[in-house]
Amino acid sequence: MNAILSKQQSSTVVKQFRLSKRLKVLLTAGILLYGSIYAFKYFWLEHPMGTGPAGPEVSIAMFESAWSDRDILLVGLGDSITDGLGAMPSSMSYFNRLVQTPRDDEHSEVCLSSVLPNLRHENHARSGTTSIENLEYLVPDITVQSESTFGIVVMTTGGNDIIHSYGRQAPKEGAMYGATHEQAKLWIENYRQRLEATFDEIELKFPGGCEIFVGNIYDPTDGVGNAVTAGLPRWPDALKIHDDYNSIIAEVCANRTNAHLVDIHAAFLGHGIYSRQFWNEHYCSEDPTYWYWDNFEDPNNRGYDTIRRLFLNKIASVIPARLRESPTAP
Repeated sequence: MNAILSKQQSSTVVKQFRLSKRLKVLLTAGILLYGSIYAFKYFWLEHPMGTGPAGPEVSIAMFESAWSDRDILLVGLGDSITDGLGAMPSSMSYFNRLVQTPRDDEHSEVCLSSVLPNLRHENHARSGTTSIENLEYLVPDITVQSESTFGIVVMTTGGNDIIHSYGRQAPKEGAMYGATHEQAKLWIENYRQRLEATFDEIELKFPGGCEIFVGNIYDPTDGVGNAVTAGLPRWPDALKIHDDYNSIIAEVCANRTNAHLVDIHAAFLGHGIYSRQFWNEHYCSEDPTYWYWDNFEDPNNRGYDTIRRLFLNKIASVIPARLRESPTAP
């Protein structure tokens, strides 16, 4: 009898052990599955935008006294970044904040109107335009100025050439998403010629002189080159084409004394769709946040704050000395 009970007890223990082992396996699998889903959501799908100021410091000292009392026209050209798409309200766009900083900003006096008392401004930028349309339709909108006017031109153009039409159509010039690098070579060279022509046309609008400030093209994939999680198809040669465009902007600016590169690309790395991925070489531990708007290709308010600061720093490094050289009309 005892032997029978012993066997039954042993069988029960074995069953309990097997059940316990299965439960542990299931529990472990559940934890791993949950952890994987959480990690994927955290590192790939969630894009916290953060709060407060963003981007580089701007020297307040540069804005404590007037640069010139000359008639100055600030002109915006190019695509949706200069047009301000995604800025909410529109006063938060980088162009509008160059002109006048909102009163609730920590440094409301740090803007061009505080140092250029005779500043006028016109923004001809239009959302969705390519570099082709910028040259053909937007630059001609600028009225030829008198010799007493000095021009400050800010521009972002070329990004739409690359990202349109989001892989929905066969790639072509001005909408090359999905193109091979070989296929895009002619279009890339045409961009160089277009940018040169754009600068030439701008200069003709300002017989009294002008300085041109051009932002290069940021990369919302933080150097990864894969935007599948943002809903776009894979594009193996995306970064090669993107790099070529930015190289052209840098080269064309370097070859002109009155054209200046504003390096938006470098400032935005680490603030795209992979901003939380600490293993990415561009990870920004101080501020691992997302600087883009809902549409993936335009900045949010913190992104525009960064661009505003980048342009202000570059403008402040050039314009005061330039106006001292030519304080009145030539």
